Amino acid sequence: MRVLSNKREQNKLTPPNNFGGFTFIGLMIIIAIMGVALLAVGEVWHTAQRREKEQSLLFVGDQFRNAIHAYYQHAPAANKQQPYPTSLEDLLKDPRYPSTQRYLRQLYLDPIRGSAEWGLLKKGDGIYGVYSLSEEAPIKQSNFRLVDKDLESKSKYSEWFFMYVPTQLANKPVVKS
Repeated sequence: MRVLSNKREQNKLTPPNNFGGFTFIGLMIIIAIMGVALLAVGEVWHTAQRREKEQSLLFVGDQFRNAIHAYYQHAPAANKQQPYPTSLEDLLKDPRYPSTQRYLRQLYLDPIRGSAEWGLLKKGDGIYGVYSLSEEAPIKQSNFRLVDKDLESKSKYSEWFFMYVPTQLANKPVVKS
């Protein structure tokens, strides 16, 4: 076996490496493209999560509105002065009756904030509606159901009011003096 003695003979046997820095640059470009793709996927996922929370808020708000409506409709004749619940817990067990009357199965969390705290719309001591306390801007701005048409073009979730107002009160003309 022959030992290579000089550099010239060694260089003839090893192939030249002409791609010195190009492999590194190519790898950096691939990593950058993957980073941008992951960023886009993350943005789409975040938007989908927010839309899901909005749908949950619309469902929960409708549950509260229906429960307040049922509470109002079941007001005993002797208690027509206060037909609205005084607390949200009254929707779980109506204190006006000796037997159990339920209008909600549970007190729902605010889906946007993940909190049990709601904004309350009150008339005297009675609660006639709820709203989220979130100051975030909603994604949904139009195409609401007819019952939620008032929610169109609102700039934050805290302006999404889910309330029950009897039709005879809502249709009364406003008298200006």
